[in-house]
Amino acid sequence: MKEYRVQYERDEGGWWVATVTEVPGCHTQGRTLAESRRRIRDALSLFVPDAHSADLVEEISLPPVIRKALQDAATGRQEAKAVRERATEQLTRSARLLVDDMGLSRRDTAEILGISHQRVQQLVAG
Repeated sequence: MKEYRVQYERDEGGWWVATVTEVPGCHTQGRTLAESRRRIRDALSLFVPDAHSADLVEEISLPPVIRKALQDAATGRQEAKAVRERATEQLTRSARLLVDDMGLSRRDTAEILGISHQRVQQLVAG
């Protein structure tokens, strides 16, 4: 399957301009990024026969300050995921200790942990 690079940029009017960099003259635009994405394959089909099966590798041009903010957001999401996973491990350990070691009911365990008894069931069963 042929691969084509597609560059997306916003113009002065706020439109997204999509350009297939390897195919001179192949470009389109859309009010939204999604619209531009839909249209670029049709534009490419005017130039090459395999446009609808081709793999499009996208690059969205954004200012450096925006790229940095996006990288920071991605890092923050990864860190939050790690914290959630650790919290779930600790909650599971606590639920199992309360239910298995202390012999508490799932409802009492739920009340102590501040979660639903259904969640306690999930934690101790898993």
